[in-house]
This record gives sequence, structure tokens and C-alpha cells, in this order.
Amino acid sequence: MGDFADLKCPFTLGHSRAVAELAENAGKCAGLPQDEIDILRRAGYVHDLGRIGVSNRVWEKPGELTHAERERAHLHPYLTGRILARVGGLKAVRDVAVNHHERLDGSGYPNGLRDDGLSFRDRVLAAAESYCAAMEPRPHRDALDDTAAADQLRSEATRGRLDVDVVEAVLEAAGHRQSRRAARPAGLTRREAEVLLHVAQGLSNREIASALWISEKTVRNHVEHIYTKIGVSNRIGASLYATRHGLTGSAPH
Repeated sequence: MGDFADLKCPFTLGHSRAVAELAENAGKCAGLPQDEIDILRRAGYVHDLGRIGVSNRVWEKPGELTHAERERAHLHPYLTGRILARVGGLKAVRDVAVNHHERLDGSGYPNGLRDDGLSFRDRVLAAAESYCAAMEPRPHRDALDDTAAADQLRSEATRGRLDVDVVEAVLEAAGHRQSRRAARPAGLTRREAEVLLHVAQGLSNREIASALWISEKTVRNHVEHIYTKIGVSNRIGASLYATRHGLTGSAPH
């Protein structure tokens, strides 16, 4: 299905497979469990199905798009969701695939989702797709080399549009050297380390949500991922793990 969608334009040939492979490997670098990695890979294969619902006059236009053309192009993730909604058993894949152009600051599309509305899988696929697209030519620009693509991805993270930890996982999967950052055990992301710290300090999920300005549902998801990564099943085990690994210092701002 992804290969078929990529045949829509000559410059997207192989795009979906490249995104799927990079997202899968980034998930491994981030320490995600295998079932989450499988969903990432499958979402990567089919994320651009909606492109077939937009005219090639839009995709192949060499100049700047009009407002109407841009609005049409921004519909393609929504169309992907409409297609996948008709296939039984693909709900988890669909939920990730439709968000591949969403951004943490709400500037993405089609729904303008923000930080706590985007799962870790959403963030990985978005960063992987952005990196792969940057290295492919488009009618309005040339392809970037791998160094420029990495710089662009890190710039997006610095501006708060992509997740910093996810970007480093994607770049590591793509063969880039990681930027300097504090080492965290068990593949914990920066946010997961923050949540674990608050768990160790005895805060409830509601209190953690308030402290980090995220939803309680997002905290629950982070706690579940933390348990899986560090091999515990409750808050006592998580607190002991945090203590043993020196993660119980002052809470980050």
C-alpha cells in the first residue's frame, strides 16, 4: 500500500519504506517495547496513503502554493485516516499515521495537536518522516545531505516543534553521532526521567500532571512505558530503581 502511494510522484518513490525503517530503528534506540515498534513500522508504511487524494498539480508545483492548494495538501494525513478507518484491525496504526505532520507547538496539521495530545509513537514517526523528506528532492527545493537534514531536525527540536529526545533517537538510528546530553538509563526519554523522578518523590499522577503541565492521561502513558523499560510493576519498584540509578535529585524546572 505504501509503495503504491509513493508511485504518485517520482520524487517520493521509496519514501514510505524509508520512513518505516527509520521509525522502527528509532523506536529501538528509544527503548520502546516490540509491540510499539511494530505499530511504528506499520504506520510508517501507510502514513502517506492520503497523498493519492490530492492532485499532482499540487504536489508537482515548482513554486509557492496558493492558500487553497496548501489547504488541500494539508488534508492528506486526514485522508490517510479515512482510508485506514475502513480496514479492520488497524486502529492503532491509523492513530499514529494520521499525526505524522503534527507538531508539539500546535503548528502542525491536520488537527493542530499539541504536546500532551501526541504520543511518543506520534513524535517518533513525525521526526522520522521529516528527516526522510528533507533528504528527498521536491519540485520547489533540492534534497539536503544527511548533515544538513540532521541540522534541520535539531533546529525543529530547538524551536519546540519536535521532541528533543525523539530527534536524537531518530538521528542515532540514521547513523549520526548523538549530541551531548545527560545519560539516562534503560533508554528513558527526558520526559520519562522527569516523570520517574516525581513518582519517586511520592507524587500522584494528578500531581505530576500539574507539575509538568501535561494531562493525567499522558502521565499514565509515561508511567506504563517507564515500568516496561525498567522492568518493574509498581511505584515502589520504580522508586527503588530511581534511587539506585541516581535519578532522585532535584526536580527539573
